[in-house]
Amino acid sequence: MTTIDDFRNSLSAAAPPPGLGLALQALWWVRHGDWDRAHECVQQREGDRDCDWVHAHLHRQEGDMTNAGGWYRRAGQSVSSLSLPDEWTLLATEMLSRQ
Repeated sequence: MTTIDDFRNSLSAAAPPPGLGLALQALWWVRHGDWDRAHECVQQREGDRDCDWVHAHLHRQEGDMTNAGGWYRRAGQSVSSLSLPDEWTLLATEMLSRQ
């Protein structure tokens, strides 16, 4: 899977496509409506820049900006000013390009 459209289309399935890294799995689960499962994915790889970046996005989504800010710093990213859907698309597109 290499395109954002393919990734979005996969959301109709019961589980993420095989072969996705944990950060992309987390993005899949959060868009699928399972924040807790997404959070579990990124917690498995703390210290991985992609997981830390998605971790920041998840805490931003829940409204915990203090926690989100720490994860953005760990990921080497600025706190996003994009809408949550636009940030999700940016994250997924960036990470899919490296799959």
